[in-house]
Amino acid sequence: MRDKVILVDCDGVLLDWMYGFKQWMKRHGYIMKNPDVYDVGVMYGLERNEKRRLCRMFNESATIRKLPPLRDAIKYVRKLHEEQGYVFHAITSLSNDEYAQHLRTKNLCEMFGPTVFEKYVYLDTGADKDEELEFYHGTGCIWIEDKVENAIAGAKVGLESLVIEHDYNTDCDFPRMRNWKDIYEYITGI
Repeated sequence: MRDKVILVDCDGVLLDWMYGFKQWMKRHGYIMKNPDVYDVGVMYGLERNEKRRLCRMFNESATIRKLPPLRDAIKYVRKLHEEQGYVFHAITSLSNDEYAQHLRTKNLCEMFGPTVFEKYVYLDTGADKDEELEFYHGTGCIWIEDKVENAIAGAKVGLESLVIEHDYNTDCDFPRMRNWKDIYEYITGI
């Protein structure tokens, strides 16, 4: 499996979730109080339960269907698939709502193409990925994440964790990739 399967998170890796969330919050009348932090609770001055409620509402909204790609993801994911023969397994903590999952799948297929993703794994909003990553134990597959704790979970089961660079993951022991061009070059050795 390791040779041609790449495991990927979606939000913050393939898709620009934060941009979509900020636009959605603005449309709903929320004002950023601390724009330079990653935690949306701190960013908007929300209590923990309100933060969770709003993240779930956003993840189950129609906006999920039109999230923009992160950086140069489209070009290099397609190159990995079309030129190098890789397929992707998306593992995302989106929602248990089947309609939200359908919208995410449509968004990914529209952007990256209908054959790039061999498998979609949808977990509840904010859910840990440890249990799902266990299915790939010992495969040595590449696992691309933006959250360090999920990269650690992948490494614990023998995955090769790569972290896509963001301001919130600077303290990381895994290879940090600035963009998908870096990921492409790392994987292909080109």
